Amino acid sequence: MKPIFHVAAIIAVSAAAFAPLQASAGGINVSIMVPLPPPPIIVEVNPPPRRGYIWAPGYWSWNGHKHVWFEGRWEQVREGHHYEPPVWRQDGDKWRFQEGGWKQAKKDKKHNKHGNGNFCPPGQAKKGNC
Repeated sequence: MKPIFHVAAIIAVSAAAFAPLQASAGGINVSIMVPLPPPPIIVEVNPPPRRGYIWAPGYWSWNGHKHVWFEGRWEQVREGHHYEPPVWRQDGDKWRFQEGGWKQAKKDKKHNKHGNGNFCPPGQAKKGNC
């Protein structure tokens, strides 16, 4: 019995390796190239807004052999980050899948008429010029 259990565990762990990775705030970047375009997007009804969450729409992923659909889901908002959905892009005769997820928001530099936003002459900020 034990050898069968070990084989089943190895198969389960191996199968998990083909599951799509969820990008996290840590910045996991997964890109997959496949020969087939993804099927048309399945239209899902977006649920009503929910405080503190965003709706991440469903998407087609690749399991190593074929496209598989992952339904939309709620994602808890992460301060200082924004959500980018997964996308498929044609790359020559193949298709590239770019995993989505939470990306750290870039800090916007305030641009002004005095330069690139790194310098504000004395007294100009109070006047609203910077």
